[in-house]
Amino acid sequence: METLTEISSKKIVGVELRTTSDNGVAFDEIPPFWQKFFKESILEKIPNKLSKDIFAVYTNFENEGKNNEGQYSLIIGASVELTQSVPDGFVSTVVPNSTYQVFNVETGHPEKVGNKWQEIWKHKFNKKRTFLSEYEHYKESGEINIYIGVH
Repeated sequence: METLTEISSKKIVGVELRTTSDNGVAFDEIPPFWQKFFKESILEKIPNKLSKDIFAVYTNFENEGKNNEGQYSLIIGASVELTQSVPDGFVSTVVPNSTYQVFNVETGHPEKVGNKWQEIWKHKFNKKRTFLSEYEHYKESGEINIYIGVH
C-alpha cells in the first residue's frame, strides 16, 4: 500500500555512512552499518530525541535533484528538536518539507525493507522524484514506512 502525504521538515541526528549503489557497494556496506548502530547503542547516545523511533535518511546525493546514482549519505538516527549540540562522531540533517510517496513495510519485519526498496526501484511514479531526501521510519510500535520525496 502506498499513499501521498505532505510531511513537515524533521531534524535528524545520527551516524553517517557515505556509500554508493554502484557495483552493489551499498548492499555490502549498509548491513554492517546497521549492525554497528545497534551494537554501539547509537540511539541511546542521541541527545534531545523526540522519541525512540529510528530514521534512516538517504540524502546528500551526488546528483541531487536528478537521480540516486553515484555517492550518497545514509544517516541512521533519531528526530530531535534542536541540532545545536551534536555529539562528536554524529551528524545532523534536515528532511525537508515535501510531498512524499509512502510505502508500507509489513509491521515488525525490518528484514523486508530491502524487498520493499526493490519494489520501489521498479515502481512507476506518477510524480517526479526529488532525490533530495528519502527515508525509512521505524516506529517503536514496529510499524515501518519508506518515504520517497516527489514533486
